[in-house]
Amino acid sequence: MGTLEYVMWHVLGYAAMPVIILGGFAAVAAICIFILSMTKDKQID
Repeated sequence: MGTLEYVMWHVLGYAAMPVIILGGFAAVAAICIFILSMTKDKQID
């Protein structure tokens, strides 16, 4: 059980890093696009 736990935590750790990085990048990009679209709409109106 110790080896299975060891392998499982390594897989989760290595899978979590790109998910956190890509998820954070996508969230920041979405928020920036939303803010830019809001300000753009206000300037046009």
